[in-house]
Amino acid sequence: QVQLEESGGGLVQAGGSLRLACVASGSRFSSYAMAWFRQAPGKDREFVAAVSWSGASPAHADSVKGRFTVSKDNDKNTLYLQMNSLKPDDTAVYYCAADHWGNTNRLAPTSYEDWGQGIQVTVSS
Repeated sequence: QVQLEESGGGLVQAGGSLRLACVASGSRFSSYAMAWFRQAPGKDREFVAAVSWSGASPAHADSVKGRFTVSKDNDKNTLYLQMNSLKPDDTAVYYCAADHWGNTNRLAPTSYEDWGQGIQVTVSS
């Protein structure tokens, strides 16, 4: 099991930017595929972005493609999500997640064994 802690959230105006970070404990972070999910009030948790264990093969949801960028720094045990051109619809609690086994369905929350506690991102119009 790995412990995950998100940071970098907050309140921003539409069109602004935020950079989320997820720091992992333990020595096996470099072997885990990682992802970001988000959950808005009254909605299901939805996939945002994912990256392979090496940091290659990034994938982004259509709703954030071209605006968000996921990256992974194995030397720092940290996963990032750079969020630009933010919209009010991006308002949600954002979670990072770790996949120990390299599941092929990266979009499914059930593919991930460890989760952070989440961090609030609020975009005002």
